[in-house]
Amino acid sequence: MAGHSKWNNIKRKKEKTDGAKAKIFTKIGRELAVAVKEGGGSDPNSNSKLKDCIAKAKACNVPNDNIERIIKKAAGETDGEKFESIVYEGYGPCGVAVIVEALTDNRNRTAGDVRHYFDKSGGNLGTVGCVSFMFEQKGMLIVDKEGRNEDTVMEDSLEAGASDFQTDGDVFVIETAPEDFSAVLDALTNKGYEFISAEVEMVPSTYTEITDDEIAVKMQKLLDSLEDNDDVQNVWHNWENPLDA
Repeated sequence: MAGHSKWNNIKRKKEKTDGAKAKIFTKIGRELAVAVKEGGGSDPNSNSKLKDCIAKAKACNVPNDNIERIIKKAAGETDGEKFESIVYEGYGPCGVAVIVEALTDNRNRTAGDVRHYFDKSGGNLGTVGCVSFMFEQKGMLIVDKEGRNEDTVMEDSLEAGASDFQTDGDVFVIETAPEDFSAVLDALTNKGYEFISAEVEMVPSTYTEITDDEIAVKMQKLLDSLEDNDDVQNVWHNWENPLDA
């Protein structure tokens, strides 16, 4: 992965998030509610799925009051909207691998929307497993360099159980095994670290380049359409976007 910046991919996603806070707050709220119902209750100490969602919410600047209100509401609901988790896999233009994670209350609507976006871009929606083998789940913690000593951050990260540590531009990128994410997050949080981004990501093992500008525009429109859909929580891909170089 020489020359590829994991942080730039995350940063572009975060910049898009910061520009649409109302939408992202709604999406994360849905994710928190599902984590309470599916992960085993409202206590993050015994619900690792909820704990990871809270970390993601805080990194996206969701106010603590909002987080607590959503969790309390979800814990007290017996009826209401029922969301299910669905993962779609497919190929964008030039064979770019794309994974779409959704939370939906209407499977048919979401599947139709996602298929339409792929078809419109010149790609195609595939079967489960068609591209996921090209990705590896990793915990990714991003820390601002400012005011931090690199050796100290690296030592703290590895001591906490991180699997890798990198310097990338103006940030430190801390990687963990997915099962170690919560423990590393807790250990570093207890040492006073704050995170620009904190999430378990699907990281590609190889990347695909698009050399034709028109096709690159179609690829970007596909990603934008997917990310703008209310049911879509995450979009992972292996496009080597030149803007991320």
